[in-house]
Amino acid sequence: MRIGIDLGGTKIEIIALDAAGTERHRERIATPDDYWGVVRAIRGLVEATESRLAARATVGVGMPGCISPATGLVKGANSTFLNGMPFDRDLAAALGRPVRVMNDANCFALSEAADGAAAGRRVVFGVILGTGCGGGVVVDGAPLVGPHAIAGEWGHAPLPWPSAVEVPGRRCWCGRHGCLETWISGTGLAEDCDGPGARDAVAVERRAAAGEPRARAALARHADRLARGLAVVIDLIDPDAIVLGGGLSNMDHLYEAVPRLLPAYVFSDVVTTPILKAKHGDSSGVRGAAWLWRPDEAP
Repeated sequence: MRIGIDLGGTKIEIIALDAAGTERHRERIATPDDYWGVVRAIRGLVEATESRLAARATVGVGMPGCISPATGLVKGANSTFLNGMPFDRDLAAALGRPVRVMNDANCFALSEAADGAAAGRRVVFGVILGTGCGGGVVVDGAPLVGPHAIAGEWGHAPLPWPSAVEVPGRRCWCGRHGCLETWISGTGLAEDCDGPGARDAVAVERRAAAGEPRARAALARHADRLARGLAVVIDLIDPDAIVLGGGLSNMDHLYEAVPRLLPAYVFSDVVTTPILKAKHGDSSGVRGAAWLWRPDEAP
């Protein structure tokens, strides 16, 4: 049995997969707003799931940010109470077994490369477009992590080829201005349409469908910015497929608009990179966390 945990800013999800990859249990709870509350909540979910299934499991966790190879502490998490903490070690101690922890975007990409929209593709770039923006790279079925554990951290690169009105850009929670995340996340789309403090990107899409000019213009700018960001990814690693996940991945116009826009930005005579919608939807991150362990590895 393999358990995956998706630690998000608002919810924690657990999934249990058997050796064949079949889902045996799934549950969601609200994310506590403090570090030790999160550790206790995950322990409770794991213990309850194992009791329900009468089996001991491996545990993989997808989380915002990553474990620094230099310090062993969390870095880069937008749930900032995690930063500077030995999360994997504290969780392993609470559960009494080793725990594998990886960036949530890597887990998403792993899930979609393993048995999702990009199954069978050698190099896959996975994008999470939600409240924030993340990216992960999978090569030959394994996440690309890198010596700093930041491979795929695409959301904190600057917006490519900015126009005069896009400079210097909004201030990002990381301390810099103009990060891709501030433009192409759900928050970025909402604020671009309705101003600082706006958060409802779903409303922007709905209003655009109803013909509102301001919302339609915001969606067009968003698609162009996403295409610019993905063009740099294609220039760097030339992936066999790009898979979109997160709430904004449900905006169907992206799968027509972005491929149409890419040739203007990619350094190539032709651009055939498929832009795919995640097969497992909101479940990809938690499934990828479970995939951090092979079926034949003991808990």
